[in-house]
Amino acid sequence: MLRSPLDQLHVLHPDLATRLQTIADQLQSASSESHISREQSEAIVTAEQAAQQHRRLAKEYNDLLANIRKLPSFDSFLQPTKAENLTQAAQYGPIVVINCSGGNCDALMIVPGNTQVYSLPLPNFSQKKAQHARVEMQMSLKSQGIRERGAQVDQLEDPEDQDGLQTILKLLWDAIVKPVLDFLGYTNDLSTGDLPHITWCPTGAVSFLPLHAAGDYDRPRSRVFDYAISSYTPTLTALLSSSPSSLNSGSRVLGIGQEATYTPGYKLSKLPGTTKELSLMKQHTQNTAHVEFSELTGNNATKSAALDAMEQHDWVHLACHAHQNVGDATESGFFLHDGILDLASINRRSFKNKGLAFLSACQTATGDEKLPDEAVHLASGMLIAGYASVIATMWSVVDEDAPFVADRVYAQLMEKGKVGNGEAGKALHYAVAGLREKVGEQEFGRWVPYIHIGS
Repeated sequence: MLRSPLDQLHVLHPDLATRLQTIADQLQSASSESHISREQSEAIVTAEQAAQQHRRLAKEYNDLLANIRKLPSFDSFLQPTKAENLTQAAQYGPIVVINCSGGNCDALMIVPGNTQVYSLPLPNFSQKKAQHARVEMQMSLKSQGIRERGAQVDQLEDPEDQDGLQTILKLLWDAIVKPVLDFLGYTNDLSTGDLPHITWCPTGAVSFLPLHAAGDYDRPRSRVFDYAISSYTPTLTALLSSSPSSLNSGSRVLGIGQEATYTPGYKLSKLPGTTKELSLMKQHTQNTAHVEFSELTGNNATKSAALDAMEQHDWVHLACHAHQNVGDATESGFFLHDGILDLASINRRSFKNKGLAFLSACQTATGDEKLPDEAVHLASGMLIAGYASVIATMWSVVDEDAPFVADRVYAQLMEKGKVGNGEAGKALHYAVAGLREKVGEQEFGRWVPYIHIGS
């Protein structure tokens, strides 16, 4: 889910991953040598010797694969998931994969209770348009000073920059989201009941774009959130491997906050809103009799203390600065008192059947720009770690908005007592609706970044 199954193996079993990659490289090299001229090959090795070496490497590779598949959670390592199994991922609402290749773009849809995969051409969109929209969005955000959590409100109020985001959201609405909603029949449904839940699975440059906020904001009832609740998933298998998590008697919720960070080599703003966030969390958990709340803040929020506490708690809320490493996604992480708690460290722990990870930091759901076809970000890393449901942000958030959203989310989740089945996505949907009403719909930079990933 982070980059590839091999990356997950590298985190948990680095020696095996290195050996497998070495053998694969040797196999590829041996295959290349088989295509050189006979005269050249005789100068290096005889044809029979080359064939023997290739057979030996192939056997070694297959034997190593067999051993890896005996490890916990690696039973289907490097094996394709069967189509009938993938369709089971759509248990609580349709899954929509947006796939752009060359000049073509399609929406592949799986709906609950149906093994058929529906294909909808999207002729007005392409990989080139996605890449252009992504660049335009980055420029718009940069011009607004949106780089890290703690940005001031007045930095986000340039109408021209907001217009840039609005143009992108209209493109996504016209070319992708509205055609999908029309196909699913949602735009014809004028009922006032519960909204359906869509899980978006974007690929390539589309992974960087806010499909959950698509809309024509100059026209009424032309926004995706008028018709559906949106979540994301990096892969279909991510949904298959997760399960709903309820807060039963003895459930534990952890809040980790870092208001001031002093990390050598980094100049980070103070985050006074983190204290309020954890205070609101505590209030909501205290009103839920069977839930225990713990927090780590300031000097106590060290990397080792956080990891130990995460093992002992069902949910975790991280209110701090975050760091995306585009060179190595496993080194991305969260700024704590004594340094960065990175994904590699998190994934070395054996977290099982965790519930919600709320990443109230900056850019926790921004993909790795060097690998645009992969879902490489902190939120996906938390899915790997064992959390079924993740709330994250596509870019930095205003410090005063974070407590507002967290307050609304936990108020609903503590009442429901569970995540999964789309509950966390629903809670975030209504929390962001409240923020949108508070700050104004045109303040795209403030409410658009919040997203839900997972089940």
